[in-house]
Amino acid sequence: MPSLLTRCLLALFVTASFPAYSSELLAKADTRMPVINSSPGESLVVDKVLVRKEKRRLYLMNGEEVVRSYRISLGDNPSGHKLYEGDERTPEGDYTLDWRNSGSDFYKSIHISYPSIEDREMAENWGLSPGGSIMIHGLPNGAEDMAFAYTGLDWTNGCIAVNNQEMDEIWQLVNDGTPIRITP
Repeated sequence: MPSLLTRCLLALFVTASFPAYSSELLAKADTRMPVINSSPGESLVVDKVLVRKEKRRLYLMNGEEVVRSYRISLGDNPSGHKLYEGDERTPEGDYTLDWRNSGSDFYKSIHISYPSIEDREMAENWGLSPGGSIMIHGLPNGAEDMAFAYTGLDWTNGCIAVNNQEMDEIWQLVNDGTPIRITP
């Protein structure tokens, strides 16, 4: 795998040399995961979401079958369960995707029901706030032209981020009330 510096320099070269094709080329750059396509007219049912932090993957599931898989970015401090507000960790455990915001500071966002009662108690025992507003979201608004710079980096404050095209797909396929499991 090329270094981050090599990938950024390549992305800058492509963007500068071929501006009309740069976003299309960059979107196709990561070929490690196969694209799972559905047939026209086939409806996908997503009954749960699984996040595997260590693998940096978000899976849309129908039963035990993976129907979509996405490369994700996590909080700046990704190891371990979120303990308190500001620790820049992504929580681990079982939650619900309970509401969405089409006008957030990031390209669309779907809220994760963190903190649970246990999360609140743990933080309060330390005399801290557990935080909140943990979301699945796209890129920061206005950063679309710099999407390549976010790829492969953990850059959120504890949220789960995907690119904007993937966020559109997740937005359409996942209903409010869908359970989400986030594993180490």
